[in-house]
Amino acid sequence: MDAYLDAHIDARRLAFRAAEARANAYAPYSCFLVGAALLTKGGKIYTGCNIENAAFSPTNCAERTAFFKAVSEGERDFTAIAVAGWAQGAQSGRAYPCGVCLQVMAEFCEAESFLVYAVDAAGGIEAFLLKNLMPYGFGKQSATKHRS
Repeated sequence: MDAYLDAHIDARRLAFRAAEARANAYAPYSCFLVGAALLTKGGKIYTGCNIENAAFSPTNCAERTAFFKAVSEGERDFTAIAVAGWAQGAQSGRAYPCGVCLQVMAEFCEAESFLVYAVDAAGGIEAFLLKNLMPYGFGKQSATKHRS
């Protein structure tokens, strides 16, 4: 199978799993439900959903939920994430990762090759490289190059 076909299959599979994870979202304040599906280099998928809180600050995005689950289980190598988000009851819409989620991705992923798929309510998929969504992200190199 060629790389393009592999990527297409992964995108569809991740989009489906992200949409499934969206069903578990806890979003009583924004009513904007988001699910994410994170693919490891080994082929394992970790899912997450957004979890809101009345105090707002403790709210956690779906992308970070998926990353934190994976990292807490020892995973460190990732290839792609799909994000499926739109308002509750809506027939259209799409969500993109926020800056905080992009920063978490930059911590664990190669910006040059990590794929971010934005999934809409109809199942359409838009693909981005992390480097294009966060071209000047603060990465490991930034944090360590000033150490003596």
